[in-house]
Amino acid sequence: QVQLVESGGGLVQPGGSLSLSCAASGSIFSIYAMGWYRQAPGKQRELVAVITSGGSTNYADSVKGRFTISRDNAKNTVDLQMNSLKPEDTAVYYCNARPAYLMWGQGTQVTVSS
Repeated sequence: QVQLVESGGGLVQPGGSLSLSCAASGSIFSIYAMGWYRQAPGKQRELVAVITSGGSTNYADSVKGRFTISRDNAKNTVDLQMNSLKPEDTAVYYCNARPAYLMWGQGTQVTVSS
C-alpha cells in the first residue's frame, strides 16, 4: 500500500515561511491529483491546495497568494511552500490524493505564533 510521510513542520513567527514535504512510498504513477490538507484544533480537516497530474494548481481562498504547491513525479513528492504565515494557519498538515482515497499519514504540525 502507499504510505504518505509529511515533514517540515515547526514553530514559526507570523509573517515567516515554512516548507513542507510529502513523500509517498511506492509509485503514484504520476496520475493522481494531490493535495495538502490541514486540520486546526476544533475544526474539520480542510483542503488548502491541489495540484493535478498535469501540474495545474488551485488554492483555498484563505491561502491564495501565500502558499505554493508543487510536485516531483519522479521523486513521488509533493511540497508546500508557505509564506506570510498567519496564526490562523496553525494546524496539522497532511497530504493525500484528491479525492483523499489514500491512507492518511501522521501529518506535520505547523504552529504560527509570536
